[in-house]
Amino acid sequence: MVNPAGTGGWQATARAIAPGLAAALAAVAVSLLLHSVLPMLPAMTIAVVLGIAAVNLPGTSRLCQGPWRAGLNFAGKHFMRAGIVFLGLKLSLGDIMDLGWVSVGLVVGVVLLSFAGTLALGKLFKLDGDTPLLIATGFSICGASAIGAMAAVRGTKHVDTVLPVALVTLCGTLAIGVLPLMMNPLGLSPLQFGQWVGAGVHDVGQVVATAQTAGAVALSAAVVVKLTRVVLLAPIVGVAGAIERKRHARALELRRTNSAEPVVAPRFPPVIPLFVIGFLLMTALRTTGWLPEFAIEGGALAQDVALGAALFGLGSSVRVRELLDTGARATVMALCSWALIGTLAFGAVHLMAA
Repeated sequence: MVNPAGTGGWQATARAIAPGLAAALAAVAVSLLLHSVLPMLPAMTIAVVLGIAAVNLPGTSRLCQGPWRAGLNFAGKHFMRAGIVFLGLKLSLGDIMDLGWVSVGLVVGVVLLSFAGTLALGKLFKLDGDTPLLIATGFSICGASAIGAMAAVRGTKHVDTVLPVALVTLCGTLAIGVLPLMMNPLGLSPLQFGQWVGAGVHDVGQVVATAQTAGAVALSAAVVVKLTRVVLLAPIVGVAGAIERKRHARALELRRTNSAEPVVAPRFPPVIPLFVIGFLLMTALRTTGWLPEFAIEGGALAQDVALGAALFGLGSSVRVRELLDTGARATVMALCSWALIGTLAFGAVHLMAA
């Protein structure tokens, strides 16, 4: 028998989040439409920009901070996790193994060195809280999706993910315009350019938009290398979750030692969140080759809708004036990290060809 009070609670929640969810889904529709007209603009980037515009324009700013807020926050958290699950359907471990062990090892090296280097830059620039870790995760693995996964295991507040997502969007958008201009001056073939983009650009959509400027060979190479980086999402998030749980356990033991009163154990963050397990299961399912093409295409559409709504929700928390006042150091740090990852990726491409 359904609890009436519980039913009323769900109905109230649904009413509260419905306006914001409707706005987010409408923004996704606009983003996908614009992307179909201008393929060089990734739909996910458009969704973030629309969110930033919505909260900063006089006509919609009041809505973003008022009746839409609950739904936008819901999308930013829960739709992001759903999108990460569907991201697994893009990955086939067989395609990645076709790269060869040397190339896979080089890509893993780029991810680990860029992750460590970005963390070090965050400490050098004295960024607060989890911001260095979230930027390092997003820049080195797969953009906003990786930021959402790391935030879940760290227990990071939703508001603290806004700046890292804005920065990964900024640098990924710069890559779309800047990297194609550097292909000929750097003497890169289409294959090498695709490998460079796949190893050095953050989000999957940004990789596709950048690599397709050099043709089908570049695009194919970029996607396979990029998805090799995406595979590392689960192990890196799992290690971070284990470290976080151990830290919580030590803090709890210290409190129990220093307190005469019984100390109730708090709820620890998961070592590997359920949505990351879902991501792994989807990857395994795609690798089996059992899925028909329409199911893979449907999963890709579901991922676009979920991540687009999430990114619109996150973008709608970015106040440009506040970002300029408080995010200058983080922006400079992010640009340094972008240059670091690009340099590491460039070196890896030449080692692949050696």
